[in-house]
Amino acid sequence: MTDSDRSAAVLSSPDEPAIRIPAGSGRPGGAGGSRPQVTAEKRTPAATTPPRKHRGPLYAALDLGTNNCRLLIARPHDHGFRVLDGFTRIVRLGEGVSVTGRLSDAAMDRTMEALRQCRNKLREHQPARMRLIATEACRAAENGPAFLERVNEELGIELEIVDRRTEAELAVTGCADLIEGAAQGALMFDIGGGSSELAWLDFRGGRPKSQGRMSASIRSWQSLPVGVVSIAEKFGGINVTPEVFEAMVAHVAEHLKQFRGREKLRQMIGTHPVHLIGTSGTVTTLAGLHLGLERYERQKVDGLWMKRIEVDETMRVLLGMPFERRVAHPCIGKDRADLVLPGCAIFEAIRREWPTERVRVADRGLREGILISLIDADRGRRPSRYPRRNSNGG
Repeated sequence: MTDSDRSAAVLSSPDEPAIRIPAGSGRPGGAGGSRPQVTAEKRTPAATTPPRKHRGPLYAALDLGTNNCRLLIARPHDHGFRVLDGFTRIVRLGEGVSVTGRLSDAAMDRTMEALRQCRNKLREHQPARMRLIATEACRAAENGPAFLERVNEELGIELEIVDRRTEAELAVTGCADLIEGAAQGALMFDIGGGSSELAWLDFRGGRPKSQGRMSASIRSWQSLPVGVVSIAEKFGGINVTPEVFEAMVAHVAEHLKQFRGREKLRQMIGTHPVHLIGTSGTVTTLAGLHLGLERYERQKVDGLWMKRIEVDETMRVLLGMPFERRVAHPCIGKDRADLVLPGCAIFEAIRREWPTERVRVADRGLREGILISLIDADRGRRPSRYPRRNSNGG
């Protein structure tokens, strides 16, 4: 399955429930971040067709990462939001950056084409507020800022390079609704293309009354300088033997030793109810394989609980799967076939360092966190339009 196919699964239909937004997500512009950098004169040109009638304003979130370009356009709905349109494409913007330190011409051209389609969707829907972010590839590449200038000049959209902490906090905000109510803590991880973010949430001193403020419970966080693309470039991702896989895991494990509070988190897992929550293509792919899906179905994957033994077995099957079978598998596809095992190695290193009995799968993350932050900021200014809802975080 390609990511273009996955994007269709993300969109809410009238028959599907809208995504619920926790009340009170924090400062305008996103958790730990600033307001969107898009000013009135920087927005995409006005649509040439008459604007659609909507119940309330529209909001947009774009996440340009090392591997993917993703866009969501949504409007508030009850205590959440309903997605009206979206776009997802694997662009591999960060391909080769770990070796050359620069974005390649081919990668930038692929990404420009994807961003042009995003620009067209923004023109069509004319969101009232939006936040368009770029992450590790543009942070790390020497020519990252120059590329974003080109995007602004040619497409008229301005992307904001967010720091690693903001990225982690936005992911927490986007996934907060999936943290179990009875949990005393959780370790959220987001496996990206060029980096992976970890956030330890500790509720022993009290859980935020609103899920949208969940990032306030982050006790420790880390941005690992490893992702599926960088691991694949270092170790290969096509013919991955058990020995190569273990080398990948060991490489990631060395970075995990730098996690502040590493031992205290392990002690907490042994004495309190703590679970993992994973947001990435790696984890959702594992969930699809575990469920035996003939095609990827977001509604069956998002929020799924997997036991430790189920993750063990699914990884074992995947590791024994030849590259050709990975390409042909409907939940993997050619775009992910060489990246899924590097992603599994990152996941495996996290599981070994902090073994929990369960992991919750999240097919949501940065974009949802951005939307929650933007909508909630406006909800605070217009409480009569977006009524608050008490929540215990469960």
